[in-house]
Amino acid sequence: MKRRIVFFAMAILCAGAAVRGQVSVDTLGVHDLTPTGSAPLTGQLSASCLYCHAPHSGAGGMTPLWNQALSKQTYTPYSSSTYQQTGSPQPTVGGPSSLCLSCHDGTVAPGVTVAYGTFGMNGFMAGADRFGTNLQGSHPFSMVLPLKDQPDLAASIVAQSSTLDGTGAVHMVNGNVECSSCHQAHVQRLDPNNPMFLVRDSSRGQMCLACHDPNRTMNGQVNPLAGWATSIHATSANATTLQAGVGPYGTITQNACAGCHAMHNAGSPARLLRASNEQDCLACHIGGTNISPPTMNVFAEFSKTAHHPFPTAGNQHDATEPAVLNQNRHATCVDCHNPHASQPVSVFSPAPGIRPSQAGVTGVSATDGISAVNPAINQYENCLRCHGTSAGKTTNSSFGYSAVWLVSAPDALNEIPQFSITATSSHPVMHDRNSPLPQPSLRANMLNLDLTPGRAMGTRILCTDCHNSDDNREFGGSGTSGPHGSSHPHILERKYVMSQAHVPGGTITNLNPNPDLGLAGPYALCNKCHDLGNIMTNASFSAHSAHLNDGFSCSACHTGHGMGGTSATVSGERLVNFDLNVVAPNGNAPISYNRATNTCTLLCHNVAHDSSTGHVRSPAGIRR
Repeated sequence: MKRRIVFFAMAILCAGAAVRGQVSVDTLGVHDLTPTGSAPLTGQLSASCLYCHAPHSGAGGMTPLWNQALSKQTYTPYSSSTYQQTGSPQPTVGGPSSLCLSCHDGTVAPGVTVAYGTFGMNGFMAGADRFGTNLQGSHPFSMVLPLKDQPDLAASIVAQSSTLDGTGAVHMVNGNVECSSCHQAHVQRLDPNNPMFLVRDSSRGQMCLACHDPNRTMNGQVNPLAGWATSIHATSANATTLQAGVGPYGTITQNACAGCHAMHNAGSPARLLRASNEQDCLACHIGGTNISPPTMNVFAEFSKTAHHPFPTAGNQHDATEPAVLNQNRHATCVDCHNPHASQPVSVFSPAPGIRPSQAGVTGVSATDGISAVNPAINQYENCLRCHGTSAGKTTNSSFGYSAVWLVSAPDALNEIPQFSITATSSHPVMHDRNSPLPQPSLRANMLNLDLTPGRAMGTRILCTDCHNSDDNREFGGSGTSGPHGSSHPHILERKYVMSQAHVPGGTITNLNPNPDLGLAGPYALCNKCHDLGNIMTNASFSAHSAHLNDGFSCSACHTGHGMGGTSATVSGERLVNFDLNVVAPNGNAPISYNRATNTCTLLCHNVAHDSSTGHVRSPAGIRR
């Protein structure tokens, strides 16, 4: 009998392509269930092979030499909105994956053998090794044939039933993906850092890349993995710890796909994410000691007064959602960053191009506000996913006060008309500066947070030149760049206090005369690009200093984005518009502004402005 068992063990090692030319010795590891084995679960049989194999009488002849009782459960297979394989396949009982599930679905106890009956077992099988019958959190296998092609699959998978793995270890089984495509049950440590019976070393995502090809182009379709080779997640040498939960390897580069994805028991089943949405990013982007050197703490920004909102339970991100995001109450990390393509930002280049950290992300065309731009070329195209033509936009009280502009498009929250080249005037986000009027206050360089010269002033600006973390590193801080969160309303990089009145036309209640014109002052954001000292000299408007010294904000007369509509009474040059929460009509005359004559007709701060004189004197005698 002993000779038979020895011969049988040798036959198992050599049979078929089970070892695939890589193994010179059988190292069962935790699959050795004998009383003296190293497994956390051990039984009474002293021959390790017999727990799975019977030399003469297998499971009803369906699987040669198989001894473990087979599970006959019905499984719930993997599915997601991006999964293109059809049908609801079930592993064939006695097929290659069914053998593994006979223990690993947890419904049949190890030691329940066909040939020898049931043997008592000591110890336990770890929960991570029991998949149950719900396999939605596991990589799909035993799929319905023929396989359906898709842009991120290696072309050879469907065409030739072969993978890109040059060693041949990662392989198709009868044209399908089975457990044995990735796992070698007889050798635990072919990958010494990930002792999960993998068929080969899988560091740097080598096993995943055997089937998923980031470089493939297919009929003009978007490959969701495009840009992977140069992405930060493929190239970062930052060390990781096991406590980080981003894979078993020592660096971000080595963990690669495993940093975000789990092949079994994934926390977020669709696309096998370790956790859902932004929680998957949290492991690395929250600072701390799990990553060395530590990454910037992006999530600290989300604890500030104003920040982009996380998804709600009923409004989650999905990879197949349209470019235009209706009901814009979800802004998860992957709405603005593509983890397969995102690159580190070493140089902050001029506007309007999208930053490397947003490489490969989806955008919306500013031409029609509907067409997808994938990938986005300009930064504002990504912002237009929510801040353009999308339906259901709302103002969020957490962002603070919002003006009600006299001149506005029907959708006041649609930024496209405000920044359009056809707008009477606008900040140059979607087009180059094109005003024929002189701009004496415009600086040569934007000011850093410490008021030293920063990036050169160009013909364009970015959304993030105003909407940015208040400690961002681009302009001299130590925090993350981008509109993650800020202590200032509307996720503004610097202080920008907007005038408010108890009633339109009444007294301004929230600003003091003779304001601080520096970084701590109410107009610090404007001062980043416009020299307030120059404005106080009245170089561009004779009453600027009077208004500012009396404590009136730029927002009482100027819109921050652009003229979203046209008006018969307001000419609109130099972003002059009026906040109807502050300004009221002067009697029966409509609110008006004429740049050519430099006159207003309106009521503001209890003072009537009359276009026939251009100004009036208040009771205090201050010229307005």
